[in-house]
Amino acid sequence: MYEREEVLKYFKSERDFLDTTVEKNIEKYRKGDACVKITDENGNALANTIVKIKQISHDFKFGANIFMLDELETKEKNDAYKSAFKSVFNMATLPFYWASLEPEKGKLRYEIGSTPYYRRPPIDLCIEFCEKNGIEPREHALAYEHQFPRWLSDLSVEEIKDALENRYKEIAKRYAHKIPTIEVTNEMLWNHRVTKFYDENDYVEWCFKLAEKYFPNNQLAINEYTDAFWGANCRSTDSYYAYTESSMLKGARIDAIGAQFHMFESRESEIAKSSYLYNPKSLYDHMNLYSNLSKHLQVTEITIPAYSNDEKDEEIQAEIIKNLYRVWFSHPSMEQIIYWNLVDGYAYVENPTPEAIRWSQGNMSVGENVYYGGLLRFDLSPKPAYYAIKDLITKEWHTELEVETDENGYARFRGFYGDYEASAGDTTLKFSHRK
Repeated sequence: MYEREEVLKYFKSERDFLDTTVEKNIEKYRKGDACVKITDENGNALANTIVKIKQISHDFKFGANIFMLDELETKEKNDAYKSAFKSVFNMATLPFYWASLEPEKGKLRYEIGSTPYYRRPPIDLCIEFCEKNGIEPREHALAYEHQFPRWLSDLSVEEIKDALENRYKEIAKRYAHKIPTIEVTNEMLWNHRVTKFYDENDYVEWCFKLAEKYFPNNQLAINEYTDAFWGANCRSTDSYYAYTESSMLKGARIDAIGAQFHMFESRESEIAKSSYLYNPKSLYDHMNLYSNLSKHLQVTEITIPAYSNDEKDEEIQAEIIKNLYRVWFSHPSMEQIIYWNLVDGYAYVENPTPEAIRWSQGNMSVGENVYYGGLLRFDLSPKPAYYAIKDLITKEWHTELEVETDENGYARFRGFYGDYEASAGDTTLKFSHRK
């Protein structure tokens, strides 16, 4: 047996759970009965007529970050990136890191043509791409302290709060009506800070209350690193659960709870962590725990390593992803699943100087590149993992069928929630099938 196949053992041993609970929940929570009336141009019901029903979009959000939009070396690569993205995903995570949007006080980088910054395309460019292709943008992250600009580091807490409120105002003015999900805080359990504000006990509560003021009609999300959610003891006393619940009890309006899923581990450590990170029952236990808070759940950042371009490694990456997506998609509280890097060879660079960028791009031996965690190879060719996600979204979890209308012109069917098109002869209509 190829050694890395060991990471699949929990998916295999829990096959009954996958085939019963998971598949039944997908049928129960992701699909519903629908009815659409078909009429001719005069409004007369078309009885006993064959109707073609085709789903054209999902209600559920499947996404990735869009950090390399028009950032690649050639037009051909950029076109391939955009084509691969829009062919699968209906959500894109946008880079609202304060350190790169306002690296110098008062010098903002929202507009197309702004000073280039690696893996941080201008927000307006991202919005333009999303609007053109029917993709919902997602904000990441409003008050992510570890990505605060350095010019804040020597300011007082009150001065930092004033500056952060100005940031909220600016973003709300420009984008509140365009971006439904606002991720307010991220990785609060990472014990590293840029400013004094990080050490304040009311940080999360204050940030969310301010977000409610400036984003009253948006979904406000919280987010944490992988093991804070999936690797903790699965108790209400776990740090992430406890500080989220505490903030809510103090009046913070938290609408959605996010959890990363980065497997930034060695091959040996991946095998060890598969006992809970690749175990369907363990994943369900943690989702069930957080469901007690009666909030939506989101898997916000996913990296599953291939470790190489070896055929077997890439096949195992695809198999892991396929199983994980089934488990997450099946849980009634889950509403978003977002992969992280679409393409290999362009992973995060801590200090993105031009020299560091040139050195790291395509160099699979440095930084997070070593995990080969993308869905496309460096040359933009799709991996099996890309097709695994695409097939789930566009084939397995896709409704397309023919039904016959009854005597009153009603076509009845059961399908995945989303937007649809129905056609009969020369008659075509679009409709929404919602939960």
